[in-house]
Amino acid sequence: MRAAVNGINIAYETFGSPAGRPLLLIMGLGAQLIHWDEGLCRLLAEQGHHVVRFDNRDAGLSTHFHDQGVPPAGTPAPYLLDDLADDAAGLMEALGWPAAHVVGASMGGMIAQALAIRHPGRVLTLTSIMSTPGPEVAPPTAAAAEVLMATPPADRDGVLEQALRTWSVIGSPGYDLDRERIIEMAGMAYDRCFDPAGTARQLAAIMASGGRTELLAQVKVPTLVLHGEADQLIPVAGGQATAAAIPGARLVTYPGMGHDLPRPLWADIVTEITKLTSA
Repeated sequence: MRAAVNGINIAYETFGSPAGRPLLLIMGLGAQLIHWDEGLCRLLAEQGHHVVRFDNRDAGLSTHFHDQGVPPAGTPAPYLLDDLADDAAGLMEALGWPAAHVVGASMGGMIAQALAIRHPGRVLTLTSIMSTPGPEVAPPTAAAAEVLMATPPADRDGVLEQALRTWSVIGSPGYDLDRERIIEMAGMAYDRCFDPAGTARQLAAIMASGGRTELLAQVKVPTLVLHGEADQLIPVAGGQATAAAIPGARLVTYPGMGHDLPRPLWADIVTEITKLTSA
């Protein structure tokens, strides 16, 4: 499904009954809606949520800004995180949702934070997962930065190999590396949409948007912050800073969790989100 939003088209999918509690899932840098695993979405739907996952601009089947190319260093970004937050608010409008429970992971957490700041009436609760109030707060380790900035391969097999290398660095060291699932997901994402330049534009938006620490003091909705203690891409200091910046936020950290959502933690993550949305 697609919705005309903020002058662009946003692709989205739904799970669960429309009568359920509205739950908007926002994905991270270069990621597509499929990276919210269908199994996790169905678990959330089983807990009474009407779940919507979607592609941010420049990802998946949503509008791509191909004419912008890759922004050269030192030049203005084509858009900011605020624009992606406005896209999310516009999608809610298109869905007929006056407000929703909002969950964002990584860059999606940054977008969710911006959404709560810019459109406070749209956000019932906020869950920020493996995210940060600003890129300067919790920079990646050298190993994580290396895989993040690696040159994208030109062919499908190379993309699958790079995915394995990437997740072996930034994934969860406390859990088995699911090589088959990583390859399967990377292949699905490649076949659905492969646009490294779009990811570069999203990264430019992160860097150009600056920090939100002071503005997060304005957030009044119940907030949950989830973070892995072994995250190399956005170290746990990012989650700690997010929770400290939002009045009354609850911080939950997981030993052995890196910059992903390990399947063995799904039940606990769903429980934590459900406690927040059903309070």
